[in-house]
Amino acid sequence: MQGIRRGRGAGRGAGRGTVSPSVWDREGDPCRESGGAKDRELLLAAAYVSDAQYNRNVQFETSPQAIRLYHFYNHWTMRAATYFFIWVDLALALFEEPAVFPLPFLVTSIAEVLCLTAFFGRLVHFAKVTPQKVFWKDTKNICVMVTIVLTLIDLVIYASLEAVNIRGVRWSRALRPVFLINFPESRQIRRAFRSIRNTLPDILYVFLLFLFSMMIFSLMALKLFGDRDLRTVEGSPYFTNILDIAFELYVLVTTANSPDVMIPAYELNWWYSLYFIAYIIINTYIFMSVFLAVVYNNYRKHLKNEIHTLAYLKRHKMTEAFNILKVKVGTEFVVKEARWRRLVKVVAPGISSSHLELLLRISDEGQTGHVDKMNFLRLADLLNIRVVAINIKKHPLETWMPRVYQSSTSLLVQKMVQHRIFVWVYDVIILINAIFIALDEKDSLISYAEWLFLSLYIIEILLKLYTYEPSAYFGRKQVDCVLFPARKYNSQQVLDIVLILRILRLLRVIVSIQRFRVIVTTLINIGPTMLTFGGLVLVVYYAFAIIGMEAFHGKVHFLDPGSGSPEAAVCGNPALKDSAFARGRYCKNNFNDLASSLILLTELTVVNQCFALLADGFALVTRQAAKLYFIGFHVVVVILIVNIFIAFILEAFFVAYSLEKSEVETAIEKKIQELGVGVQEEDMKDGGLIDHVDTKDSGFSADEGGNKKRDLRGLYFRIASKKYKTVDTLLQQMFESEIAPEGKDPSLEEILNFSPKKLNFDNSA
Repeated sequence: MQGIRRGRGAGRGAGRGTVSPSVWDREGDPCRESGGAKDRELLLAAAYVSDAQYNRNVQFETSPQAIRLYHFYNHWTMRAATYFFIWVDLALALFEEPAVFPLPFLVTSIAEVLCLTAFFGRLVHFAKVTPQKVFWKDTKNICVMVTIVLTLIDLVIYASLEAVNIRGVRWSRALRPVFLINFPESRQIRRAFRSIRNTLPDILYVFLLFLFSMMIFSLMALKLFGDRDLRTVEGSPYFTNILDIAFELYVLVTTANSPDVMIPAYELNWWYSLYFIAYIIINTYIFMSVFLAVVYNNYRKHLKNEIHTLAYLKRHKMTEAFNILKVKVGTEFVVKEARWRRLVKVVAPGISSSHLELLLRISDEGQTGHVDKMNFLRLADLLNIRVVAINIKKHPLETWMPRVYQSSTSLLVQKMVQHRIFVWVYDVIILINAIFIALDEKDSLISYAEWLFLSLYIIEILLKLYTYEPSAYFGRKQVDCVLFPARKYNSQQVLDIVLILRILRLLRVIVSIQRFRVIVTTLINIGPTMLTFGGLVLVVYYAFAIIGMEAFHGKVHFLDPGSGSPEAAVCGNPALKDSAFARGRYCKNNFNDLASSLILLTELTVVNQCFALLADGFALVTRQAAKLYFIGFHVVVVILIVNIFIAFILEAFFVAYSLEKSEVETAIEKKIQELGVGVQEEDMKDGGLIDHVDTKDSGFSADEGGNKKRDLRGLYFRIASKKYKTVDTLLQQMFESEIAPEGKDPSLEEILNFSPKKLNFDNSA
């Protein structure tokens, strides 16, 4: 292919979204007198394109100094440093009392002050690049500043109390997730919290109806069972107190105390079971399903408005970049090819020359030497699609002994190994091997058979090494490990380990089936979006863990049952004597350090019987009001966040599973095929080019007619299976068909002042 030359790392580093320091090294100060105006324009346009690529919604100053500071603010090293201090700040709870690894208060307080200093410096840096009015109107900045001040006040008060040997409460530790949420790097987590906030009013009405239903059933239970002198298994009065009844019925919604809560009434008369069945149908199945439906409907509505906002802002920023760089050619405005190249190199400094040329061929389809507005606006989306460069190399045997390797017998062997039947035969062998592993290995016949299977696997490896280029074969980790240190394992153990590892190849059987492969690919594509909710859950877990540690630490202790200590049977607290908590040996479920607290909260999320036992146990060692902590956690995490997580996964999965390729992906693949440098998806499966490839970009060749030949060696392109560089790219694809075409966008003021109550993008276009 003419015009594309040898490069390095096609697609690698193409998404850093920052100006490389080397830009200044090569060109000096971009704002220098000679050509300074054009360089300033280029850096400003690059800032807009980078913001569009990563969906950053930041209003920044356009002075030369502010632009340089803004590029530095978005540099990956600055973002990495911010995340480092955020995680250090969160991790301090591991070393503070109650601690997993205790450190002196002076050490942890100094570390926290250093983190706060870094956060303040990041805030000052941001203030230098944004207009003052914008900075002070941004609630994120106010939250960070207030949290820094409150943390310092808490540190001073706590240190003063420690100096006079008075135990204080580190209440500001629960505010530490504020830094994770409110710095610009955490847009996805912040968006999830906004969605929760916007969804809360609608959920509140359903929740109030649920509470009303629960109270009606509680009153019914008090009248039905309160005067019958019934006792629970522990011997306590059964359904005689309205608050206890309400708590037990709330727990029944989680099914954590089912069927225990029903047994005393059921033993009295089996007709009473109808009461509990009716309660479960109405509150567990109907109301919990309504919760999910309301959350899904409202979350999707607010998410759609968020994504429409991002799409319009992206288009606005790309239009701004185009207006900065455009020149008039004939009757239309365009961006010259040379300037377009410089822009891409500034936005994505690690992009290879071949990848750059590929993007240019897509943007300048007519090879006119310039890029029009419509194609320029697609640049951010083009940079967000991962393009993999594949270097197809010759087999060493083809170089050393071409006649032998190209002989009819050799070609027949290669064709046989590359054929799908070869893969299927070995998949069947693996299945048979799995059956033999499940049988009695003491049988001599089975033992000999396992050595036969090992021999077949070695033959497979040798045939593949003969057929496929060795460095790519080893580089892709397709070779099974067959050697282990003899001094640690006997021959039978070695064989067992090898055969068990070979069973993992059954996963390839699943991937080889089209429908299964689509599901697996979809899960891979939505993986980064699921990490967003991992951050959301971490924030909530951390806050509840800190609150739990302050309220309950030291109330329950784990003592080795073999120690003979009488306190081991009651978890170190006499209040737990004869309790289900102690009998169930739940002593390790405590809030005595951060690790134990997070494990306990994970158990509460799963619910099961833990919810009732833990809530009752900690209520016994403190007071009954402690149950409100556990109910609050269940409402926030299980009813709200888990339902939002389910709603998001459903939406993302439906989109990634059912939609065809986006317009930008289609344009990239079409151009790759037109240029004759494309690798078809079916060629990447078992027995295809995948075993020849090396992802190092080392040049390629193609015929002049632009047609790909299977026997060519060199550089080819394909879209990676993990296509998207940002979560927003997938989110935008969810509602791509509903976004108004270019030229019908809302005004910038409407977008920036967006409120779901004031503006609905369904109608704004």
